[in-house]
Amino acid sequence: MKQTAATSRFSFSDVSAGLVVYLVALPLCLGVAKASGAPYFAGILAGIVGGIVVGALSGSHTSVSGPAAGLTAVVATQIHALGLQGFLLAVVIGGVLQIVMGIARLGFLSAFVPTAVIKGLLAAIGIILILKQIPHVLGHDADPEGEMSFFQVDDQNTFSELAAILNDYHLGAALIGLAALAVLIIWDKVKFLKNLPVPSPLVAVLVGVGISEYLRTIGGAWIVSGNHLVEVPVVESLSGFKQFLLTPDFQQLGNPAVFLAGVTIAIVASLETLLNLEAVDRLDPRKRESPASRELVAQGVGNTVAGLIGGIPVTSVIVRSSVNVNMGATSKASSIIHGSLLLVSVAVFPAWLNRIPLACLAAILLVTGYKLASPKIIRGMWREGREQFLPFITTVVAIVLTDLLTGIIIGLAISIGFVLRSNLLRPMRNFVEKHAAGEVLRIELASQVSFLNKAALERTLLDVQPGGHVLIDARGTDYIDPDVRHLIEEFKERSGPVRGVDVSLVGFDSKKHGLHSEMNFIDYVDRTVQDKMTPGRALELLKEGNQRFRNGTRLTRDLGRQMQETAPGQHPMAVILSCIDSRNPAEIIFDLGLGDIFSVRIAGNVVSRKVLGSIEYGCAAGGAKLVVVMGHTRCGAITEAVNCLALDGSEAGAACHHLQFIVEDISPSVDEATARSIAQASGAQREELIDAVARRHVRHVIDAIRGQSPVLRRLEETGQIQLVAAMYDVRSGNVKFETGHPAGSIATPQPQSV
Repeated sequence: MKQTAATSRFSFSDVSAGLVVYLVALPLCLGVAKASGAPYFAGILAGIVGGIVVGALSGSHTSVSGPAAGLTAVVATQIHALGLQGFLLAVVIGGVLQIVMGIARLGFLSAFVPTAVIKGLLAAIGIILILKQIPHVLGHDADPEGEMSFFQVDDQNTFSELAAILNDYHLGAALIGLAALAVLIIWDKVKFLKNLPVPSPLVAVLVGVGISEYLRTIGGAWIVSGNHLVEVPVVESLSGFKQFLLTPDFQQLGNPAVFLAGVTIAIVASLETLLNLEAVDRLDPRKRESPASRELVAQGVGNTVAGLIGGIPVTSVIVRSSVNVNMGATSKASSIIHGSLLLVSVAVFPAWLNRIPLACLAAILLVTGYKLASPKIIRGMWREGREQFLPFITTVVAIVLTDLLTGIIIGLAISIGFVLRSNLLRPMRNFVEKHAAGEVLRIELASQVSFLNKAALERTLLDVQPGGHVLIDARGTDYIDPDVRHLIEEFKERSGPVRGVDVSLVGFDSKKHGLHSEMNFIDYVDRTVQDKMTPGRALELLKEGNQRFRNGTRLTRDLGRQMQETAPGQHPMAVILSCIDSRNPAEIIFDLGLGDIFSVRIAGNVVSRKVLGSIEYGCAAGGAKLVVVMGHTRCGAITEAVNCLALDGSEAGAACHHLQFIVEDISPSVDEATARSIAQASGAQREELIDAVARRHVRHVIDAIRGQSPVLRRLEETGQIQLVAAMYDVRSGNVKFETGHPAGSIATPQPQSV
């Protein structure tokens, strides 16, 4: 069960996670701002607001918010159309709309995204990180690090950037990137290093800065500078910091384009947040569930604040969030720490930050990407079958080749397509049920039955042979198209009777489906069925019922109707003498209905005058065609008798004043040799010997019935009834019938050396 969102406490791992997320988020804030056509500082402000404001209000322990690459196209378009300050007003409007959406509890929409699509989102982000960060690891920094779309604003794409590495790489940056990558891999493999409290990404950054400073002393082409380093706007003083803060142009409140942009930002940012939130919850090792509607309110407040001070829109960001989870964050403190570090660093020591090479940060993201898209995850989805793998891999490919939202929409379309295809090709399942009164074709309808399913249902109904019976089962159906409803109604009232086909309905609701349930076939043994019944047919019905019991395909029965119909009288087909053991109720084991059998239950299924009287009544007066004496494995009564005879007494027997009478009836089935063998055996071998005694006892009971009841012996000799021995296995549910064997013919297994 998922934990609620208030169970984790602040820990040291939150500090280390917040520090690493900060290092990763810094260049991403700048990269997203550059890709969006916004000032660098607008991206930094969005990161600060996403970390501190949204982090404080959010109910998620693992999600980290900031400027999102998925919004770059929207932001760039709207800044060009409205101007920067007009766009900021749209961000404020979008934030207010998100607050309203959260209050209206629209966060539930994320629950409609299939698991395969969410897993595809995570794997796609991992692949994108790998593809996008390889150039940066090798010093090809022409593309902003925050650019995540396949088609880039510089008219390049993900693959062309990879090809460009051949002609544009930097030796110093490549050395730093590969060294940082080696640190991350080795740190994760060596147990001693992995257990140190210092996070490996921080070590990778320190190694990268150290190598960069050393390369400065070498000079020449090895120097890492310019766009190969983090480029934070340098603020000389607090007043200089304030000059980067911009306010919205409220004079454009009357501009419809501003409101349209606000609605667009609210919808896109909310969808991206909800999808990312769902994905991050799946990464959380503690499997906590984040309150989606509360997250919308938090994001809305964050966007409102961001728009008021000059920041670009924020959403939950899967890249930062996955880094946060990988670093072991336990609470939302890590998000607040990362935002606070962004604020302090750009205000106090931005020049120091500008010495961090992008290559070492890219190495961190590359390793994160591999964890998200490891071959193990892809193999796992493949093993789940085509209907899970195809939406998964389609989502992956679509996101990699387009952008996050477009890819998600394509993945959803594929998932919905599978549902529709399944519903179209298999709008129903057909089963032939073998009732005592005859066969019934049960048509089990799907949860949604549309007009597209009409032809398949009509074809199935028309294929029913004259004299047949159809049961249409709507117990799992939520919706039936009017065309299909009219087809069912017409076939039941007119077409079916003309063809000699009876139709029954179950699970129909007159208010929901426009039809009412009606059972027109006999699903129990009545006098007509009993009169036609033979001992062989009764035995066959019991075998078929036990098979259904084991397979979990029990017959459709209307027990309420059976109760009403059997109230005037009973006409069972068999008498079953079985043990009182709680694990072997005959009606369930043989998938029977009310009135189908006489059930006689007594410990050890022993025979007595009262038991014989019950069986005689069932056959001579009640008309039953079959007598089954059914023992079972691991029988307590048999075990007690064996203990008394083989082990010279039993504590359980001493506690029950009248159990000795049952033990005395069972004792003829335990000969001296068997008693000796059981006394020497133990464990599974002893259990097998006791079960053999139970089988022998069943045959002795059959002989006792024949010998002590002239009525039953005569009925058997004239072929009116049949006496059958049976053993029920309490582990497998299987009933093994034994007919035509004289008493004592069931061999007792010989003991092995003990």
